[in-house]
Amino acid sequence: MAEAAIPVDLFNPGQVFACLGFLEAADVLLGEAQGGFDWSNEADTRFLLRAAGDENPVEAVLAFLAEAEVVALAPAHSRNRTEKWDVPTQRLPLGEPFPFPDPASPATLPARLRAGEQFIDITHWGEATNVDNVKFWAGAGGYPGVALLRDALDLMRGRWEEARDDPFSVSALQSSSFRFDWRRDYIPLDAGFSPNEHADVKMVGYPLVEILAAIGLSHARPLRLDKLHYRYAVLGSKDACLPPVLLRAGLGCAPLPFNRRIFRMELGWPGQENQARCILEVMEEPVS
Repeated sequence: MAEAAIPVDLFNPGQVFACLGFLEAADVLLGEAQGGFDWSNEADTRFLLRAAGDENPVEAVLAFLAEAEVVALAPAHSRNRTEKWDVPTQRLPLGEPFPFPDPASPATLPARLRAGEQFIDITHWGEATNVDNVKFWAGAGGYPGVALLRDALDLMRGRWEEARDDPFSVSALQSSSFRFDWRRDYIPLDAGFSPNEHADVKMVGYPLVEILAAIGLSHARPLRLDKLHYRYAVLGSKDACLPPVLLRAGLGCAPLPFNRRIFRMELGWPGQENQARCILEVMEEPVS
């Protein structure tokens, strides 16, 4: 198995979700993926990633994303389409399972990242069961998740080489996002002004965090306490890697017999209540 390690800020929920995204993607692309968080050096916390074969698993995921295109998935008889936003719509064959009921609009159609014969699906934002969908964004004019994903990928074009050693530090001017990385977000009342009203103010985001966090949340979710409070946990220790199923459960704070750290995040409303949310503060909680 090949192994890689990347820096991660455990107090940044988007980066934690994105680590699980690396894990999920490596499992699809290479197989037998394992991961874990190593905080033995608080000044240099790392996410460890292993996968089958000799290829560096972080580089393999980045190489896939560099070639990937985004399409929206829709049931066979759905009227939802995303060509309006320059994203192709792929209708699934009649009878092929769809992850949730056909949504009322194209905003939450699942996304498929595909490169050659390989693909990775992102479905969490359309979740319609009692599982929280961790959808923090609300696209103006119905701007869909697949278009946000495409936009984030476009911001990374030609920049994959600089992401190899520290992928979560790669920044770009980003007008909209999934709101997973709180380094970009703000509450206008707290900031004292709205950047949207100033043409010379540009927001800097972290597109790779957004892309990989969306992948990671397709199989794992933080524990929702209420609309504005969530709890998440990380598992690991020095040189310890675990299979995806355990890190997924760990993220949701399941009581597992492994070293772990637990965090609580507080969100706020950057605009109209009950629409978009953004992360305001993250605090570590004691492990009982």
